[in-house]
Amino acid sequence: MNPHSNTRTARIGMVSISDRASTGVYQDQGLPGLKDWLSRALTTPWEAIERLIPDDQFTISQTLVDLVDKEACDLVLTTGGTGPAKRDVTPEATLAVADKELPGFAEQMRQISLQFVPTAILSRQVAVVRGQALIINLPGRPKSIQETLEGLRDEKGEIKVPGIFAAVPYGLELIGGPSLHTDESICRAFRPKK
Repeated sequence: MNPHSNTRTARIGMVSISDRASTGVYQDQGLPGLKDWLSRALTTPWEAIERLIPDDQFTISQTLVDLVDKEACDLVLTTGGTGPAKRDVTPEATLAVADKELPGFAEQMRQISLQFVPTAILSRQVAVVRGQALIINLPGRPKSIQETLEGLRDEKGEIKVPGIFAAVPYGLELIGGPSLHTDESICRAFRPKK
């Protein structure tokens, strides 16, 4: 048994950040994309806490604080607002509420996206720790969310570039969060050998 293990049900905050989706101009795809992937990938119980909000730095920061400090989320995944456009302020809002930054997540997310589009270098996603919660900024499109979380597969279906979620369960345990277990056919969580 892992000494960091905690068997309680994980609370996962999901935040879709979009001016147009939050005002009903078009249907949000970020929250359904996240929920679909997590439902397939996680084999341990978890509870979703969802938010659909506009691209506003104060609103994003307050939402993250609320999800971690009041709703007791262990993991918060955001989608959208990470590009270089003027309204893209998700990274700034996330860093403003962080205790620690985890730059490896952002590096790997860009590495995965660069396999598809050269504009991935414009992405500014970040991952941070706030208290005992992990907050990760993800892309906004469901296909990109899946690729980022799951990784890239070769023609035989084997992982050739690991997705970021492989590190999430152990990372959560290290900061005092619950143990998450995954369906290894979708995402093999990495934990160091004892």
